[in-house]
Amino acid sequence: MRFEIITIFPEFFSGFFEHGVVRRALKDGLVSVEVRDLREFTHDRHRTVDDRPFGGGEGMVLKPEPLAEALESLGIAAKAERGLSSLTLALEKNREEGASGSVDKDAGQTGTRVILLSAQGRRFTQATARELLPLERVVLVCGRYEGVDERVNSLYCDREVSIGDYVLSGGELAAAVVMDAVTRLVPGVLGNEASSEFESFGVKDTEISADETGVPRSQHGSGGLLDYPHFTRPAEFKGLAAPEVLLNGDHQQIRRWRREQQLRKTLENRPDLLEHAQLSDEDRRMLVDLGWRPGGRQPAGWPSRGRRQG
Repeated sequence: MRFEIITIFPEFFSGFFEHGVVRRALKDGLVSVEVRDLREFTHDRHRTVDDRPFGGGEGMVLKPEPLAEALESLGIAAKAERGLSSLTLALEKNREEGASGSVDKDAGQTGTRVILLSAQGRRFTQATARELLPLERVVLVCGRYEGVDERVNSLYCDREVSIGDYVLSGGELAAAVVMDAVTRLVPGVLGNEASSEFESFGVKDTEISADETGVPRSQHGSGGLLDYPHFTRPAEFKGLAAPEVLLNGDHQQIRRWRREQQLRKTLENRPDLLEHAQLSDEDRRMLVDLGWRPGGRQPAGWPSRGRRQG
């Protein structure tokens, strides 16, 4: 997999490439990356990449000519010339939004996608990262100032992506986030292949390909929930003991405790994830006991406290 980044601050990424899973993936040749300085595609002595917005207003806008020239230097033609119809891109969007943390294994298409990092984009999620994984090339365009000329977005960019509901000074941090999230999913990058499956926003149990003998599938059917709390040695730290259930070796009890904690953590920190999560009847019973009342009432088909068994 190859990442190509267009930015006015190429030096921003030098430290990012020297640490963690990205460094390992680059060293092992599992991914490659090229950073292009947008100012190299200007033709005036001031290397101007921005101008004032039409219609007035604050800030500056990245000009279309340098961005188009930079993309074309990478062999990126306009979307219409690449055969990417609006229908194709709409289908990709629908697969991602309907994935609930997972993606159809046949959904990914090899080739190139151009992504504009922008506060106006669709939110980047783990499902988006998995959607990008099968691609051969991902081109990341880092916005700056008030943004980029919209004609570049219309002509060349396949997706407009935001990493969260806040505004950054530029798209460089967002590009690093996207690259890291996708890179760790590339086979061979992580020391344990199961690490990218048994974690927050993990895939459904039916899509889990890795398992370890003797280790409980504690995120069975997670379907996009948050991870459970983790503990390690020492068993007691500053007066706080690790949960006894994790020390007794009973995998069935461990699995149930972890699942309950996963549901509790999601309910407390990201209750919005529960709306589309893959939940069993037992999950629903646990959530009811934890006080889950979506919309102020219990949804149809959910068990009541009085129906709980065991």
